[in-house]
Amino acid sequence: MKKIILSLFAIAVFTVSCKKEEGGTTTPDPIPSPEPDIVNVQTFKDTKVAFGNGASQSAEGTFTFPTDVENIKSIKVYIKDICPNKTCDEWDRYANLYAKDKQSNVWYEIGRFITPYWVGTEKLERGLEIDVTDFKSLLKGETELKIYTETWNAKGRTYTIDFDIEYGEPDYKYYSVAPVIQYNKSSIDGVPYGKEHDFDLTKNIQLPSGTEKAYLRTIISGWGHATPATNGRPCAEWCYKTHHIWINNAQTFEHYLGPLGCANNPINNQSPGNWKPNRAGWCPGMVVPNRVDELNSSLFNDSFTYEYKLQNWTDDGNNPNGAFYAISSFVIAKSNQPLQKPVVTD
Repeated sequence: MKKIILSLFAIAVFTVSCKKEEGGTTTPDPIPSPEPDIVNVQTFKDTKVAFGNGASQSAEGTFTFPTDVENIKSIKVYIKDICPNKTCDEWDRYANLYAKDKQSNVWYEIGRFITPYWVGTEKLERGLEIDVTDFKSLLKGETELKIYTETWNAKGRTYTIDFDIEYGEPDYKYYSVAPVIQYNKSSIDGVPYGKEHDFDLTKNIQLPSGTEKAYLRTIISGWGHATPATNGRPCAEWCYKTHHIWINNAQTFEHYLGPLGCANNPINNQSPGNWKPNRAGWCPGMVVPNRVDELNSSLFNDSFTYEYKLQNWTDDGNNPNGAFYAISSFVIAKSNQPLQKPVVTD
């Protein structure tokens, strides 16, 4: 374990100048708004995850974050995947970053990405960027983080990860967050698709008293080459599907797992990897998108039901490896008054 000392990037300094207008009057130039303060938190540094020879697919550490989260406007994490001279795992691997909730000791997935083929993120100055402001109530004080990569060789992947914490006028001072479902330990530990399973995709949610805004934050990515393959796109890596979230037994939100434009990825040096063709809702060498669904205020005062429904499709069994969706979904509540955590029950 190691603790990283905060480093303050910059505090804006500005000067007031004057200019002379026609008629000889002098008026001051407008005073520019000061740039927001940004605190940078360094976490993992050149940390390798790998498989075999005593290595681990994950690494954990405890790091020091600011404690005055009420005035935090945004938090962004930057993940550098370091792979000089193609010395890393050459495959596109499922990977995610977690923060541990101090009350429950449960790991919360705060971001997911897919590693590039053959190379790292050297084409991006600071690596992959993920907005993790929703988790500012977790990223406070001494915080445990975990980086995981589903690598299956000793070359593995090496990461350097840091956070930019921007102070300013927040949308709301207080956030609280709770997991609704997390079937996301790996690409093949997700929900089996097209066959019977016992994964619980139905929950009850109670938002805390005083909630002023609330929404769901969902990450979903599919794996597998199961058939039948509509338009030659086997499931669940390639098949374009539409899933839904039902609230109080009504279809409410839609998640389309379609093309993201993989060929336009700025990490365009992944040859000979098959990085250009579009997957269903993700790309090699990119962040898996967060899908945000705002909850109606009529739900704030009473508990409501939640159900995640996959599009109907039946696996014909011709590929014994099957198809899977790795899913995490969180409920976030916001207010200008302190909040308890949302309560999620089966």
